[in-house]
Amino acid sequence: MKTSNKENMSYSRKVDKEQLENLYQFTRKHFVEHYDLQTELVDHLANDIESIWENNPDLPYENARDKAFEKFGVFGFMNAVEQRQKAMHKRYLKFLWTELKQWFTLPKAIKTAALFIMIYVAFTSSLFSYFIFAFYGIVCIWSFVKSVQLKRQFKRRKEVSNKKWMLEEIIFKQAGGSVLLLMSQLPSLYNLSDNLFTNFYFVLGFSIFSTLFFLWLYISFLILPQKAEELLNKTYPEFCV
Repeated sequence: MKTSNKENMSYSRKVDKEQLENLYQFTRKHFVEHYDLQTELVDHLANDIESIWENNPDLPYENARDKAFEKFGVFGFMNAVEQRQKAMHKRYLKFLWTELKQWFTLPKAIKTAALFIMIYVAFTSSLFSYFIFAFYGIVCIWSFVKSVQLKRQFKRRKEVSNKKWMLEEIIFKQAGGSVLLLMSQLPSLYNLSDNLFTNFYFVLGFSIFSTLFFLWLYISFLILPQKAEELLNKTYPEFCV
């Protein structure tokens, strides 16, 4: 009798490969699109299911799965998705900030200073209104073209890997929002008073803003996508394309 108890204690029912695949399908069915979050939730659900089986080893898999899912509440995986989005956006901004700081250290600081001086001189010239629209117009067109290219590139990457990673999507799509922001502000530039550009502090501030904005776009559209593999491997050890 004692031997039987030991055997029962040593036995523990585990989630098998077929059930793990079902859990991935289950997360997709509940609107979790990104593979990294799917994997995290599958691991969490599998652990909960096995804990449930420790107390009730005869409970069917589907019942144990649904019971584990109930712990996520009425909103299901929605809170987990929102938390992961916040975490990945925070990580993206950290990468962006890390790259931006490099443009204020040598040797890149020289290029930053040259860009600022060029913008400042243009905005203090008698043709400043033309320079403003030329500068922001060119940047807007360039940003739109790069946005389309990055979306196509992201689509091709997804087709190759058949997986959708949240940080990868942010890297290749986040910058597109900058285009909408820029285009929405173009009418405001037209309404700027000519008198403002006779104010030294306004021109200085506007030149600094324009320099930082251009660097932000350059990093978002070019540098971070080029470093996508490095950043994704750093974030996801299991990442591969």
